[in-house]
Amino acid sequence: MAMALTALAAYCIGSVSFAIVVSRLMRLPDPRSYGSKNPGATNVLRTGRKAAAALTLAGDAGKGWLAVWLAQALTGDALAVAVAGLAVFLGHLYPVFYRFRGGKGVATAAGVLLGFNVWLGAGALVTWAVIAAFFRFSSLASIVAALFAAFYAWWLFGVQPLAGAVLAMSALLVWRHRENIRRLAAGTESKLGASKPTPPPDPNAA
Repeated sequence: MAMALTALAAYCIGSVSFAIVVSRLMRLPDPRSYGSKNPGATNVLRTGRKAAAALTLAGDAGKGWLAVWLAQALTGDALAVAVAGLAVFLGHLYPVFYRFRGGKGVATAAGVLLGFNVWLGAGALVTWAVIAAFFRFSSLASIVAALFAAFYAWWLFGVQPLAGAVLAMSALLVWRHRENIRRLAAGTESKLGASKPTPPPDPNAA
């Protein structure tokens, strides 16, 4: 029962989309209505509002860390912590509050990894930054970081519940980037900073 409640609470936390919440609070268009239609920080940045994108990034990462921290504080059980991390990630991908249409989970996964282990999270973030700096593709950096996160988790934890949760998240994150993978293969994926943000049309404009 405690495990089920932990998973449910973490899933509900993950189901809060900060891209949507921040956009509503700052009177911006729904991020599902423009650009990639992905409710995440990168798409929110297309409005040209860096503060909104930063708040979205912090919120999505923070909820991942919070779910893991709460599970650790309340149960102290490694399996419960692993389940909470995976559940909050699934909540972001398939949020019950938004008809199960969520984001790709990069920021939330980063928060979960930091909650699991600071070195694990730091390793994944450094991997993302290095790939992004060299190749200028956010999607490629996310995919490579996800794959390396699985390796880092195995190296740190061995065959343990936390490593299993990271492996599952890595596989899901790569799957959620399947369209980006196709564009990367076709040479049509947008690079970081390749163009100025184009604000979406104001739905309230006359």
